[in-house]
Amino acid sequence: MTNLKINVDRYLQIALWLGYFTIFYNLLEGLVSVFFGAKGEALTLFGFGVDSFVEVISGIGIVVMVLRMRRNPDSGRSAFESMALRVTGGGFYLLSAGLAGTAIYNIVTSHRPETSLPGVVISIISISIMTALVAGKRRIGAALHSEPILEDAECSLVCVYMSLILLAASLIFRLTGFGLVDSIGTLGLVYFSFHEGRESFKKAKDIQSDSE
Repeated sequence: MTNLKINVDRYLQIALWLGYFTIFYNLLEGLVSVFFGAKGEALTLFGFGVDSFVEVISGIGIVVMVLRMRRNPDSGRSAFESMALRVTGGGFYLLSAGLAGTAIYNIVTSHRPETSLPGVVISIISISIMTALVAGKRRIGAALHSEPILEDAECSLVCVYMSLILLAASLIFRLTGFGLVDSIGTLGLVYFSFHEGRESFKKAKDIQSDSE
């Protein structure tokens, strides 16, 4: 076995670990965020949690891709990977519509959350972990010359941006009591969710084009 083969296998193993960790972390983050978001009537935190669940589907697609690359490095991307991207894209679009409608309703009714402390804590943890994941995925993606892994790193980077929105909205509400900032922050999540949905469908279309 050549050194190149050993290095590729090692990088693929690291990519697999990153994929598994991404799935596990997003599941945990989603459960905690949805629970505290619903309990404190904080729409930004609740939407952030639902987004984490959608990210799990994307993460499963990446894990399946890495497993395929380990079995057959020269194989093309599978129909399952394309389907996972389409389901992810649809999930992001539904999330965008639901969050936008609820945010507008909350603005009209002047709804305000009960607390924002969980949003502050969760967003700080998420920013730290996702920033590390972005760096790891970029390093492994560059080493393997894998565009899908590099794209997944950019997806994780969007999660960092969404965490920053959650942190800003939670801090502003906690410091000023300005209730509408929760709905305004939610509209920021809508923008990124819609963007991620569009990117997912674009990637799925690229896979279909490559297989034809």
